[in-house]
Amino acid sequence: MQNAAVLTIVLAFAGYLVTFMSTRMLARRQDKLRLVNMRLNEFYGPLYVASQAGNIAYRSLLKKQGKTQSEPIRDEDMREWMLWMRTIFMPLNDVREKVIIEKAHLIVEEQMPQCLLDFVTHVVGYKAVLCKWAEGDYSERRSTIGWPPEFDVYVRQSYQALKREQTRLLHNALWRLWSRLFHRKP
Repeated sequence: MQNAAVLTIVLAFAGYLVTFMSTRMLARRQDKLRLVNMRLNEFYGPLYVASQAGNIAYRSLLKKQGKTQSEPIRDEDMREWMLWMRTIFMPLNDVREKVIIEKAHLIVEEQMPQCLLDFVTHVVGYKAVLCKWAEGDYSERRSTIGWPPEFDVYVRQSYQALKREQTRLLHNALWRLWSRLFHRKP
C-alpha cells in the first residue's frame, strides 16, 4: 500500500514537471512567434512590399524610355523622371524611410545595418533635390547620395528568413516531419 502511495506521488510529480516544461516551451514559442510576426507586419513586410513595388516601377520606367539604366537622365527624359520621382518613387521611399526610423527597434541585428542608414541618407538627398525642383532649379537630377545596392538584397533576405522562421514556429515538429516524409518536391 505504501509503495502505491509513493508511486502515485512520483507519477503526479512527473506529470506536473512534464506539464510545467511543455507550458514553458509553448510560451517561449508563442513569444518568438509574436516577435517574428511583429517584425514581418511592421518592419520587413512593408519594406519588402515597397521595395518590390519600387523595383517594378523603376524597370517599367526604363522599359518605357527604352533604356537599361536611368543614368544619365537626358534632357528629354527629365519631365518624365520628375513625374515618376514625385508620384511613385518618393512616396515609396517615404514609406520605407518612415518604417526604418519609427520601427528600428524591430531590426533583427544588434546593430543598425549600414544599408538601412545609407538608404535613409539617399532619401534625404532626394528630398533636397525635390525642393530645388519645386523652386524651379533643375540643375540636380539625382540625389548626391547614391542608391545602396545591398539594400534590396538585405530586405529580401531578411523578409524570406523571417517567413521561414514564422512557418517553423507555426508548425510543430511532428508536422514538419510529416511534410518532409510525404510532401517532398520532385
